[in-house]
Amino acid sequence: MEKRIRRVILVVNLFKEEARGVVEEMKAYFRSRSIEATVFPVNDGFTPNLETGIDLAVTIGGDGTLLYCARFLAGADIPILAVNLGDFGFITEVSKTEWREALDKYLCGRLDISRRLLFEASVWREGRVLARFQGLNDAVIRTSGISKIIRLRVYLSRTYVGRYRADGLIVATPTGSTAYSMAAGGPILHPEMEAFILNPICPFTLSNRPMVIPGNETLEVEVEKEQRGGVVLLIDGQDALQLLPEDRVILCKSDKRALIIHSGRRNFYEVLRAKLNWAGEPSA
Repeated sequence: MEKRIRRVILVVNLFKEEARGVVEEMKAYFRSRSIEATVFPVNDGFTPNLETGIDLAVTIGGDGTLLYCARFLAGADIPILAVNLGDFGFITEVSKTEWREALDKYLCGRLDISRRLLFEASVWREGRVLARFQGLNDAVIRTSGISKIIRLRVYLSRTYVGRYRADGLIVATPTGSTAYSMAAGGPILHPEMEAFILNPICPFTLSNRPMVIPGNETLEVEVEKEQRGGVVLLIDGQDALQLLPEDRVILCKSDKRALIIHSGRRNFYEVLRAKLNWAGEPSA
């Protein structure tokens, strides 16, 4: 069924070399179809005021641009078409040469939408909520200075799991399983699963291994009192908050979703094969 699109936002990373040219091409594309397009440059630490009546968001940049957009659109039920100005990314499936074809297909109702799990993170200090965040990829608790081991206590649905002495701890969504968590030795999950990855970064105790936990679990991380350096919470690698000893970070599944439009060109497994250079049988 053909989509009735009247208003579109273009969320763009203007630091990308080709971004301005692609933005102008897209504005002309939408203008020819009598669709209003508004440009929002990526601006870390700033959340745009979202007007009502937006039918579609297009991100122009890379995976980071999509993460930025997904957080401020959380709960708005606005589909996102993610365009990568490289070739294509793990989340941004549409390359810079494919965006026109993808938009044509979407406006004709020929592309599906992937509903991705988002997480909520709340930071508690002295019995009060200090801050709340939402994210699509991951929450990372790590040292904020020169690499030193930090000490954390982890609880799952109020059950004490253990004490972690490590460079940090990653809590990743399925979407984020191919980002920092994968680089730290974590498993790859299909992006539409309902699960989290609990992944210690270089743990002092080798028995501390990555865990996949159900999406309905509530995870609590307590910063121990004795620390050798600063500790910071990072959300999607973009939002940061300095943590103090005895702070608690509580993470759970959000009731909101990020709506990401499939490119129609390739599926998740094809992206994995291309990005990770899986050529087939070993050639040793």
